Parts: sequence; C-alpha cells; structure tokens
Amino acid sequence: VSEGSIDNLLKRSAQKAFAVYDIIRLKITSSHVVGGDETGCSVGGKKGWFHTWQNNKLTFIAASLNRGYKTIETYFKDGFHKAVYVSDCWAAQLKTPALRHQLCIAHLLRELTNFEDALFCTWSKKMKQLLQEAIVLKKQLTIVDFNEPPPAVLQLQTKLEKLLQQDCTTSHRKVRAFIRRLVKNKESILTFLYYQDVPPDNNGSERAIRNIKVKTKVSGQFRTGKGANRFAILRSVIDTTIKNSQNVFQALVALENSPLS
Repeated sequence: VSEGSIDNLLKRSAQKAFAVYDIIRLKITSSHVVGGDETGCSVGGKKGWFHTWQNNKLTFIAASLNRGYKTIETYFKDGFHKAVYVSDCWAAQLKTPALRHQLCIAHLLRELTNFEDALFCTWSKKMKQLLQEAIVLKKQLTIVDFNEPPPAVLQLQTKLEKLLQQDCTTSHRKVRAFIRRLVKNKESILTFLYYQDVPPDNNGSERAIRNIKVKTKVSGQFRTGKGANRFAILRSVIDTTIKNSQNVFQALVALENSPLS
C-alpha cells in the first residue's frame, strides 16, 4: 500500500468521523464532570500540544500549537458551567469557567513528597497526611453523604483552613510559593468530597493523552498539522468507543461505510 493511499484513507476517515467528533465535544460541554490536560509534541518541526477533555464516557482530543487558554476557548468558549473541572495547576486550566474546580491531588502529593524528602519540611508532611486522609474518606462516603456533608468532611475542611493559615515564613521559597498557590485555590482542593462522581486526581486525562506519547515515541513527530488533527479526531472517536464498551473495528467500519458530509 502506497503512502499516498494511506494518507487518502486517513483523510477520508477523519472527514467522516468529524461529525461524531463534534458530538463528543458538545456532550462534554453538558457533562457534570470534566477532566482536562495537555501534553507537548513536535508538529511539523514546531512545538505543538495535544489537549484533552474527558470523563468516564467521553474523550475529546485536539491538536494545537498553543498550550494556553486560547486553545481551551477555541473548543469550549463558555467553559463548563455545569461541570466540576478536574485539572492540574496550569494557569490556563484554572482560568477555565466551571461550576467548580478540583485540583489533581496526585500532583500535589508528588510535590509535597519532594519537599519532605529534599527540604525536610514538616508542614509538607502534615498537608500530605491530610490529603491522604481525604482520599481514604472519599472511599468511605455513601450516596447520602453527598446530599449533606458528614462531620468528617467538615472537620477535614477546617483542618485544611488552619494548615493553610500557618506561618511558614521560615520555609523554603518553593514551599512558600506552593502554599500561596493552595491558598489562592483552596476552594478547589477538597471538592471531590462533595461530589460523588468527581475523582481526587486527573489520572483519567493523563491516560487519555498517553497514546500521543506512544505515537511520538514511535514516529518522533507529526509531520504536518493536518496529520495531527486527523489523529486527534480518530483517537477521540476510538477512545470514546472503548469507554462505552463498543467494538472499535465495527465503529470504524460503520464510519467508513457512511457518506461524506
């Protein structure tokens, strides 16, 4: 099979899949939980980015030469006013309009562990313990507990407030910067304890963009922006198919047999 034939096949498949791709985007807009993340890659010799927005039923991936808020605004202009938005602490993610935000606890725990190991920071140890307690508590909560927070959740929230108010002026500058970030986003730390379907981490989004890393390890880069966009469209459809326990081969055959819009 010639390279030209493969290119034409991918072009036609992406064109046919675009309608489904846009439906996925629209459904994510109206979802109650959305995770967002991005990863870098080379596109046509330039620094490019793949962004993902996903939940347990949907995956939407977009290729871009911009890592910031401009790309988020392009695909989700009004943000996620119905959703709790789960992300890391990247400024563009935190700027995204949402019902509420949830910081990735796994990211925070990694930073706290580094502070504890490298700087022997006692404050970091206390915050790490609090976040770990919150993760354990989440697993113990029942459906009723999300209607009215139980005392254990309120106690953890109070404990968090006190810990963020502690005087850490003698700590390392990186620790102080980390604390300032948490204080600024304190309403987004324990959100997952108030919503049943909200996870404490952004692992789902990291899994959603893992295939981009696999692709770039094999190919090194995307040679063109068109190729990157085709990959994003087809991968979004494939991953959403998998999440809904559907047969990927049958889904692709159905797309191939559908007329071009």
